[in-house]
Amino acid sequence: MSDGVRIVEVGARDGLQNEKTIVPTLVKIELIDRLSATGLQSIEATSFVSPKWVPQLADAADVYTAIQKFPGVRYPVLVPNLQGYARARAVGVSEIAVFTAASEAFNQKNINATIAKSLERFAPVVERAQTDGVAVRGYVSTVLGCPYQGEVPLADVVRVAKSLHAMGCYEISLGDTIGIGTPAKARAMLKAVAGEVPMSALAIHFHDTRGQALANILACLELGVGVIDSAVSGVGGCPYARGASGNVASEDVVYMLHGLGLATGVDLDALIETGRWLSAQLARENGSKVGKAA
Repeated sequence: MSDGVRIVEVGARDGLQNEKTIVPTLVKIELIDRLSATGLQSIEATSFVSPKWVPQLADAADVYTAIQKFPGVRYPVLVPNLQGYARARAVGVSEIAVFTAASEAFNQKNINATIAKSLERFAPVVERAQTDGVAVRGYVSTVLGCPYQGEVPLADVVRVAKSLHAMGCYEISLGDTIGIGTPAKARAMLKAVAGEVPMSALAIHFHDTRGQALANILACLELGVGVIDSAVSGVGGCPYARGASGNVASEDVVYMLHGLGLATGVDLDALIETGRWLSAQLARENGSKVGKAA
């Protein structure tokens, strides 16, 4: 294991995007500001996808413009294409993320394109970002299974991750989108990808559908991975993956890492308090909706 681990906090984007009730813009802004104050180094702020597809994040520009930019903290945003990239750059975004899947079936459901087509779409985005000096992170979802296809061959995971890295993504996040992985499968997947992409350029992203996320993370830490995606209070899921529960909770990940003697730079107490605050906000918003319906 490395001595330190970087947490990429995805609660404000991957976490909130699956909430059925629209979370107020001011709540999103305060969430990110609270997370910034905990010592996190990377906080995914929002997504510049079409509001038609993800209404929850229609306020992306307003959120990104208003959040406090803490020194030394990265605030990547998700972009699907050049139009999304242009919107992001218009508000000063300096790091983006692009996303595809290792499953053809999932890609068709999620972005209505084959894997090859999705990579073609990203090529000009990454090229433009490199010209602009904008860092690019890549996501590969369904690395341990797909809700539509079932098993996903390791060769497909490796091929997609390698393509994104070769394209210019400085880091590739490997996502168990539906949370069905086990430690042995997680290790085998990471080892296979690390055979083609440097371990220093890899991150892991586990959902906790079957309570395996922490065990999977530990198995991957033992192989040397040093970057973990997680979401405060375990919010999230995937709107295109039926049955997927939330992301692994950042509080649980940090607690485990500190227990292993690994540095994160994160104030665990502040992170726990932020998780409690967010849970209360979401309960209030959902309660308000129920009250109005009644």
